[in-house]
Amino acid sequence: MIRSLAAAAVALALPLAAHAFPAKDLGGKTCADCHKLTPAEAEKVLKGLVDKVLAVRVSDVSGLWDVDVEKQGHKIPAYLHFSKKYVVAGNVIRLDTSEDLTREREIGLNRIDASVIPLDDAVVIGNPKAAHKIVVFDDPECPFCVKIHAEMKKVVAERKDIAFFIKMLPLDSHPTARKKAEAIICAKSLQLLDDSLAGKAIPEPTCQTDQVDQNKALAAQLGIRSTPTLVFADGRVVPGYRPADKIIETLERGAPAPKKGAK
Repeated sequence: MIRSLAAAAVALALPLAAHAFPAKDLGGKTCADCHKLTPAEAEKVLKGLVDKVLAVRVSDVSGLWDVDVEKQGHKIPAYLHFSKKYVVAGNVIRLDTSEDLTREREIGLNRIDASVIPLDDAVVIGNPKAAHKIVVFDDPECPFCVKIHAEMKKVVAERKDIAFFIKMLPLDSHPTARKKAEAIICAKSLQLLDDSLAGKAIPEPTCQTDQVDQNKALAAQLGIRSTPTLVFADGRVVPGYRPADKIIETLERGAPAPKKGAK
C-alpha cells in the first residue's frame, strides 16, 4: 500500500541529489537557530512537485529539513537542503540500528482509523481478548502470507498479550483464492487457513457470503492493495512480510513522535 521513497520519487518527479553534509561547530547553537523555513515557504520552493506541504522541521541529517508532503492523497517524507536548491527523495537509514527512518515516518504519516475495521469475520491467532490486537489482511495463497503466518504464531507463543485478527483479502492474481477465502470465512477456521497456506486442498464454502467483497471494498477505502498487510491499533499500516521480532518491535515502538517544528 505504502510506496517506497524510490517509487515515490518517480511518482513525484522529484530530482535526486547526492550531497555531503559535514557537521560543523555551531558554537552552542542549533541548526534551527540559523535556518528557518515555514510550510508556506517550502510549498513555494516545491511548487509543481507536490500538492501540499504538511510540516517542516530540522532533520537529524545535518544540512536538511524534513518536509512532509502530500501528492495525490498520499503523504510522503522528503528532504530539502538548507540552500533550498536541492530536494532529496530517498530513504534515510540509521546505520547503527538499520532502522529505516523514512519508511517509519511515512507509515506514521499515513495512519488510518483502525476502529472502522470490523472483526466479526476474522480468524484469530492468539487470545481474542489480548490487550494488543493487530489486524492482518491476508490471501490464502499468498507466498509472503505463508512466511508471515509462521511469524505470527511465534509472536503469540512469546507474547500472550498480542493477537492477530486475520481478514481474508484474496488477490485477483490468485484466481482460486476467493473460494478458499470464502470457505475459511464460512467456517471461521484457522485450521483451514493453515491448510490452504500449506498448499493443501480445503473444502468448498459451506455458506453464501459477500464478506470477501466487503473486505475488498474496505481495503480499497483504506488504500490497502497487497497482502499481507498489518494494521496496528494506532492506525499504522505496514505492508509486507516482517519477522516476529520486528512485528513486536514495531508494536512497541509506535509511530515516530513528531519533532518540534512548523506545522
